Amino acid sequence: MVRVGTELCSRVDGPMCGICGVVDMLRSDPMPRWVFHRMVRRLAHRGPDASGAFFGDRAVLGHARLSVIDLATGAQPIANEDGTLWIVLNGEIYNYLELRGPLEKRGHRFSTRSDTEVLLHLYEEHGADCLPMLDGQFAFAIWDTEHRRLFLARDRFGVRPLYWTQVGTLFLFASEVKALAAHPRVTLELDPFALDQVFTFWSPLAPRTAFERIHQLPAGHFLVFDGNGVHTRRWWTPCFPAEGTEPERSPEEWAEALLDVLVRAVRLRMRADVPVGAYLSGGLDSSLTASLVRDCTDTPLHTFSIRFQDPHFDEGIHQEVMVAHLGTAHDSLTVSGEQIARTFPEVVRAVEVPILRTAPVPLHLLSDMVRQAGYKVVVTGEGADEVLAGYDIFREDKVRRFWARDPGSRLRPLLLTRLYEDIPREIACGAQGHWQRFFGRRLTETSDPFYSHRIRWENTAQIKGLFSADLKARLTGADPIAELADALPPDYARWAPLSRAQYLEMVTFLSNYLLSSQGDRVAMSHGVEARYPFLSPEVAALCANIPPRLKVRGLQEKYLLRRVASGRVPDVIRLRRKRPYRAPDSAPFFENERAAEVLDFLSETSVREAGLFDPAQVARLVQRCRMPREGRARARDDMAFVGVLSAQILYHYFVKEGGEDL
Repeated sequence: MVRVGTELCSRVDGPMCGICGVVDMLRSDPMPRWVFHRMVRRLAHRGPDASGAFFGDRAVLGHARLSVIDLATGAQPIANEDGTLWIVLNGEIYNYLELRGPLEKRGHRFSTRSDTEVLLHLYEEHGADCLPMLDGQFAFAIWDTEHRRLFLARDRFGVRPLYWTQVGTLFLFASEVKALAAHPRVTLELDPFALDQVFTFWSPLAPRTAFERIHQLPAGHFLVFDGNGVHTRRWWTPCFPAEGTEPERSPEEWAEALLDVLVRAVRLRMRADVPVGAYLSGGLDSSLTASLVRDCTDTPLHTFSIRFQDPHFDEGIHQEVMVAHLGTAHDSLTVSGEQIARTFPEVVRAVEVPILRTAPVPLHLLSDMVRQAGYKVVVTGEGADEVLAGYDIFREDKVRRFWARDPGSRLRPLLLTRLYEDIPREIACGAQGHWQRFFGRRLTETSDPFYSHRIRWENTAQIKGLFSADLKARLTGADPIAELADALPPDYARWAPLSRAQYLEMVTFLSNYLLSSQGDRVAMSHGVEARYPFLSPEVAALCANIPPRLKVRGLQEKYLLRRVASGRVPDVIRLRRKRPYRAPDSAPFFENERAAEVLDFLSETSVREAGLFDPAQVARLVQRCRMPREGRARARDDMAFVGVLSAQILYHYFVKEGGEDL
């Protein structure tokens, strides 16, 4: 039994962790209960342990629970002592024990041991000023019954999702779009400007979503809805010191400080009343994270990893090295191309946005295996590449800026072969070298605020040539890069080039794609919560102040992290070059008849019906992808194929079918 408003009622039937709610300032009964229960049931995969609801005057709050902390008494929604504030939380507040003591001293009384109740009393004490005090990954809603005010907030990096829309006098919010679509007054249409952003940045940039009139609360923002309407405000943004003003410390001192904050972050993220496992990819970040997790607990560690039947993508050898080094119990999932193709539509329904890679699919399958093994929580090394500069794009930016100082040099562009050693020298840097011409575009425009990313964005944007004539007409004058420029921080131009590149990667790729389509959405599709020590506020703040020369030293990425890992990770992994996580893209859809059924979404009839792409060009794209090829042209065709296919699937399930099959 859970308390619901001023009454008691049984929990919603069925396994249901997500949040949702409806507020109507003009009506005391905002919606029929059967409609609201349908919204909650659409979040069942996020919270398979329990569910609850609050039905109050003008507001309804719902929660589908994944029980991790306070299994016995942590059911939501939760009220304060006098019932004037009600909260639903998706996520975790890791430092809740440190926050609880001062609140108790100020007279707050607790009826549970949960982090949710600590958050509620912290808000009661400090209002929106409580947000910087939180170390966690969260999206939450608080309904103030006295002032008839709804407060929504989201964590710094946007680990946990939160969507909202307005229909007439109704304000609706939920952890996923499919829960909003459960309301009979909500209709879904794909947003052409979101597609424009997807085929530029890989994802829509919040507050935009894939759907018209459906908004996403951006990472590091809060929202207030009351009698004066909707107001959003940023409470946190990635920030770096001006170039040349970074604190002066020796590499040894920086490494010691980084290890110190990482250990604290890992220890906090081990707080749970259920077993905590770890993902192990075979790379530096997850290996170091798993090592720190093992050192922080006396409980035997269970690790999980993805392997591929295709040896080009498989990292099993390095995973085995780390498993032997740590002595963990280990489960790996070997993914086939047929599984990728067959599961792809299910993943698109889960992520609710077009995607340009199949990489989320194996992670979706892995989360299912983790859940079947009895685990609800895993710690992962995600975020290290953003805060400590691990991606190739950061090294590319450094090489191109060096080359731009002497554009006619024949030697400087040869450094590109150091970045991509599998590219033959004559192809990369010959007189007709396509790779050299690719990186030589806009070479001397180093004052461009998007210098590090522009050629990548423009390369992806070539896929927009597949858009239908109607969609192109609707996008006349649209410029997603200019839109991003309007949102840059005031001090952005004063930051070092590497810091600017890191910021762009955080706000475009990390928050809107990596932590969403490849993070929360595929993990929570099976009720598994991923935790990210590298994204703790303390770790992120320290890393922002580390001088760029200690992040990328020469052309070695994550130099300082490699120092931290010395003695904790075998050198074969510690000194290994960054290998991006990838999965086979278009090839699996042509490997067998069962997988090829998915191609029905790309038939001329289906493409013409959706109206998003030109049917003749899509047919030519499919034919090109049927042929085995290598190189940059194939890579772009792979992105185009996956992007078009996912957009078609999204249209079919969310627009054509009206969300009925979600």
